[in-house]
Amino acid sequence: MSCDTCVYYVYDEDGDYYGCDVDMDEDDYGRLVSGRMRSCPYYQPDDEYRVVRKQM
Repeated sequence: MSCDTCVYYVYDEDGDYYGCDVDMDEDDYGRLVSGRMRSCPYYQPDDEYRVVRKQM
């Protein structure tokens, strides 16, 4: 999984950078940064066609 394909990876116009916009607590962030988590539990694919497929 890559942050580039995650729905929570957004562009901040004020800071001119991309970053994770998920609301996680300090403990989860520490585990994610330290490498103790194998994958991000908040990852969701940025599938912009998901809604369209449901309408068909």
